[in-house]
Amino acid sequence: MSFDIYQETLKADNRIRGMIRETTLDYSWTLTKIADSQVYMKLENLQYTGSFKLRGAMNRILSLGQEEMNKGVVAASSGNHGSAVAYTLNKLNIPGRVYVPEDASPTKIETIQDYGVEVIIEGADCVIAEAFARQYSEMNDLTFVSPYNDPLVVAGQGTIAIELQHQLDKIDVVFVSLGGGGLISGLSGYLKKVYPDVKIIGCSPENSPVMVRSIRAGEILDMESQPTLSDGTAGGVEQGAITFDLCKKLVDDFILVTEEEIAESMRLFVEKEHLLIEGAAAVAVAGFLKQRNDYRDQKVVIIICGGNIGLETFKKIL
Repeated sequence: MSFDIYQETLKADNRIRGMIRETTLDYSWTLTKIADSQVYMKLENLQYTGSFKLRGAMNRILSLGQEEMNKGVVAASSGNHGSAVAYTLNKLNIPGRVYVPEDASPTKIETIQDYGVEVIIEGADCVIAEAFARQYSEMNDLTFVSPYNDPLVVAGQGTIAIELQHQLDKIDVVFVSLGGGGLISGLSGYLKKVYPDVKIIGCSPENSPVMVRSIRAGEILDMESQPTLSDGTAGGVEQGAITFDLCKKLVDDFILVTEEEIAESMRLFVEKEHLLIEGAAAVAVAGFLKQRNDYRDQKVVIIICGGNIGLETFKKIL
């Protein structure tokens, strides 16, 4: 599917502005000192629902006609997308249900339920949960809101780039966590129009590198993921996902990080930045730290994509 990410992102911004929070771009003294670069953090962990996912979900749902809204919405998610959909449905008084895999974080499941939306647990992986959700939506003529495989979701995530454009006059490189590719596709599709020389670096955990391995193989791979602290980026990539070609075209480099590197980045962030982040956000921090010598004296942005982490996981990391 071909679409103009830049134009669709501008439309998305008009649609959702006022329903989302414009998040802070914070200068990191700690990371700047460590890396000898100018490092800025885009704090999507401070977004409503604690994650960037609200942008894409909100844009997709607000684009529906009244009849579609009245029928209801179905989604599938390991957590943050489900919370974003549930928050939006609650705000707009639209019925819906969210499918989650068996290994979804209990904290994130509770968050979805707190918004008054039904949670259905199906399958060991996000891809399986998505298959059940799509089947249910088709059988009941309901709208399925994909976590990443939808132009309107991609464009919604791209609204982060519009904010960055207003917050920083020049950006040399952006480090972004990479799972299904919705965030990095929207962000890079817009930013590369504004800053043609900007480099976009996709960061994934070694335990779940599905998109990275797929791009290197030239096709979407069906491969099993190992457990990872970065549950927000974990799991498979849907066959035919529009984000596969977008990532191939728009992402300049890919970095894989270990579980220890993710945990160390979380500890560093909590200690020095005094902010709570989840594993998926720490993946981007870890990716930057791994390649910091390549970007000395440059303006670096790290997307801190979310802050939803269970207390038990947090305690183990500390």
